[in-house]
Amino acid sequence: MNAQARTESLALQARGLVKRYGSVTAIDGADFDLRQGEVLAVIGDNGAGKSTLIKALAGAVIPDDGEIRMRGEPVEFRNTGDARAAGIETVYQDLAVIPALDIASNLFLGREIRRKGIMGAVFRRLDMPAMRAEASKHLGDLKIGLKSVTQSVETLSGGQRQGVAVSRAAAFGRGVIIMDEPTAALGVRESGQVIELIRSIRDRGIPVVLISHDMPHVFDVADRIHVHRLGRRAAVVDPTQRSMSEVVALMTGAEKPTDLEAAGGE
Repeated sequence: MNAQARTESLALQARGLVKRYGSVTAIDGADFDLRQGEVLAVIGDNGAGKSTLIKALAGAVIPDDGEIRMRGEPVEFRNTGDARAAGIETVYQDLAVIPALDIASNLFLGREIRRKGIMGAVFRRLDMPAMRAEASKHLGDLKIGLKSVTQSVETLSGGQRQGVAVSRAAAFGRGVIIMDEPTAALGVRESGQVIELIRSIRDRGIPVVLISHDMPHVFDVADRIHVHRLGRRAAVVDPTQRSMSEVVALMTGAEKPTDLEAAGGE
C-alpha cells in the first residue's frame, strides 16, 4: 500500500502532538493512526500521556503543537463540540448519563428532537414519540435488550447504562467512537456485553478507540494495539503476533519494539 492509499484508509491521524502544562510535558511529539473499521486499543502506564493524547483527539485539550487529520484532511478542535461536529463521540468512565431521566431522553441528551411548527420553535416542546422510536431503533441495531426506552436510567444495571452511553455515541459518532475504560466498573458478564457492543460498532464500519488497562479485553477485541510510553507512541502491535506478557513488557520499557512496530506498523 502506497503512502497516499495508507493516508486515505485512516479515519483519524495525529502527527507530532505536543502538550505542556508548565514544566511538565504530557505528550511529547505523539503520533496516532486509526484505520477505518478497526478497534485500536490504546494502552500505557499511568503518567504515560495516553489520557492527554485522547483528550486532544476528542477536542477536550488543545495541543501546543502538531497536527490532527480526519480522513486525510487537517482539522482543528477548539472544544469537544468541534470534535462531535466532525463525527467523534467519546464515552467517558462516568458515562455522562442522568439517572432520573428515561433512556430515550439520555440517548438524545443535548440533541433533543423538537416538535414541528410553533410548538417546537416557540414553546420548545420535545417530540418524545420520535425520540423514543429513534432510541428503540438505535438500541435494536446494537442488540441491546432493554424492556422499554421509557425506563429511567437509575433502574438499569451498570452494563445496561454503559449500553445506553455506547448507543448514544454510535447514534451520533459517524466518524470515530472513543471509549475510555468502558469495563472498569463492570462484572464479568456485563464486561462481556460491552465487548460485544464494541464488536457490533466495528462491524457497522465505525472505528473504535479503546482505552483500557484490562489486557484480556484488549486482546479479545482489538485489531491493533497502540502502546503509549513517556508521552509518545512507542509501538503499534498486532495482537496475533505478540503475547500479552510481551505487550506489557513493551509498555513498561522492559522490551524493545521491532522497527516496524516502532514505526506504527504497516
